[in-house]
Amino acid sequence: MSTAAATTAMKPLAIRGTTTDGSPGRGIDVWPPVVLAPMAGVTNAPFRSLCRSFGPGLVYVNEMIMAAALVYGNSRTRSMVTFAPDEHFRSMQLYGSDPVIVERAVDILGSENLVDHIDLNFGCPAAKVTRKGGGAAVPLKKNLLSEIVRAAVRAGSRYGIPITCKFRMGINEELMTFIDTGKICRDAGAVTIALHARTAQQHYAPSARWEAIAQLKQQVDGIPVLGNGDIWCADDALRMMHETGCDGVVIGRGCLGKPWLFRDLVDAFNGRPVRSAPLLGEVLDVMISHAEALMQHHRDNGRNDDTKGIREFRKHCGWYLTGYPVGPDVRRQFAEVSTLEEVRALAASLDHSLALVAGGERLPRGHTNGPINVVLPHGYLDHLDDLQVPDDAMLTTMSGG
Repeated sequence: MSTAAATTAMKPLAIRGTTTDGSPGRGIDVWPPVVLAPMAGVTNAPFRSLCRSFGPGLVYVNEMIMAAALVYGNSRTRSMVTFAPDEHFRSMQLYGSDPVIVERAVDILGSENLVDHIDLNFGCPAAKVTRKGGGAAVPLKKNLLSEIVRAAVRAGSRYGIPITCKFRMGINEELMTFIDTGKICRDAGAVTIALHARTAQQHYAPSARWEAIAQLKQQVDGIPVLGNGDIWCADDALRMMHETGCDGVVIGRGCLGKPWLFRDLVDAFNGRPVRSAPLLGEVLDVMISHAEALMQHHRDNGRNDDTKGIREFRKHCGWYLTGYPVGPDVRRQFAEVSTLEEVRALAASLDHSLALVAGGERLPRGHTNGPINVVLPHGYLDHLDDLQVPDDAMLTTMSGG
């Protein structure tokens, strides 16, 4: 199938809720069918605004928050529920393993009109989470999984908020759960499902297994299926949809240091030529704008200095410079900046005409480690039919899946 034919066959992604009386709720028809994955310490309001400037009208998901932390009034968690004034479809990812707590968290988000869409995370592979039976371990307990999703959907319907779900293939090769997970989420009322095509054990390596996305799409009908994993450039997104038949794509690490990827995706899905990678000067301009917005974001949230903002920005410097031949000394200096003025001075000292090296757009960024040892609670696999809730109420942060 040609790229033109493939894009013609695609359609907008509908993320729409219904209210308790069955009337239409909040929602959006997304074209192209592209969603920004929530990433801890990354997808805050400044980063989402930056991405949105390159690709208006897509779905940009906020950082994941813990249901228990929200319910119990954790101030840091509450401060993360922040959206820009022009963010008209406010999307948030929620993690929780207790149906009662999840329902209360959705109630808070809905009753205070804080969000328009909630995505549930069932893919976190962090040891501190899975060893208590949470995160990627939850889909092993089908009854508990169903109750969590139903609780979220029930609360969401009071406010017309659509509920979606994201998960991994399973724990490891012997404990694959993604087909059953997809069916359970669909039957419990989720409006879309998204698969990160790796197991928890794989973590972020090696390559994502797109064939699992195709299998999920083939075996779980009646609900849009989104694919996630190893989309580094616009062509990857089109190829994933063509090879798997999925209904949309979720962009994670591929946009780190490349917010213009969303512009490229909009162009590619609409059959327009994708622009060449920007020269270093253009990248540095975006970097400085990002840094300025991040500083302002933290000032607006009560910080009277820029230390937190500049510390957060350091990791972005490495991602922005990935693939540009600036040398190790420059990378080290950017990784140690302590003021916005240092960022500007370093940027001004570089050759703005430098081009991305061949293949630079596919160089890995973000997490690359794996495989990992996934720890489950003692005896967990002996009681998969029960509704025992994981003891994760004290967790306030984690990285997602």
